[in-house]
Amino acid sequence: MSLFWIVIRQLAEIEAMAMSKKVITREEWEKKLNDVKIRKEDMNKLVMNFLVTEGYVDAAEKFRMESGTEPDIDLATITDRMAVKKAVQCGNVEDAIEKVNDLNPEILDTNPQLFFHLQQQRLIELIRNGKVEEALEFAQEELAPRGEENQSFLEELERTVALLAFEDVSNCPVGDLLDISQRLKTASEVNAAILTSQSHEKGDKL
Repeated sequence: MSLFWIVIRQLAEIEAMAMSKKVITREEWEKKLNDVKIRKEDMNKLVMNFLVTEGYVDAAEKFRMESGTEPDIDLATITDRMAVKKAVQCGNVEDAIEKVNDLNPEILDTNPQLFFHLQQQRLIELIRNGKVEEALEFAQEELAPRGEENQSFLEELERTVALLAFEDVSNCPVGDLLDISQRLKTASEVNAAILTSQSHEKGDKL
């Protein structure tokens, strides 16, 4: 069968599938939602899960007292976890690494990808602050050996070091690494790893 007819057949199948899907009205949808029964206890657990995961320690404590819903981790650990997350978000990666190791040294020992991403973020911060020589030395000593062992790490390292090749990083192809979103991404990864180490879901169920 020619490529043309294969494409035509696939398009026909897609169209048939689309036509077969039943379209419901807004009223029908709202009725289906109203028919769903959720126990208050289950809803309270979802709310507590969200508060714990996102780090709202004061709200979680207040909700625990008001609803009687017990969190599945010690609320005191939330403050330490949020301190790590905030350190990464502020670009203080070395401080974040120290805090993680104080919480649980095994987190970074058993998660090479997370450790690489934290070291990568350290490199990004050096470049952001214009410390070119220090950045090159850090990349060579700390990240290059890991890149030799892992192809994906090497690609990420090459992409990060490429920032040094542009005077105006705001218009370079890898300029997104300097966006605040990159810090948030790394902070979220650290947060998830700490939660997992505490036997808690790495993402909120809501």
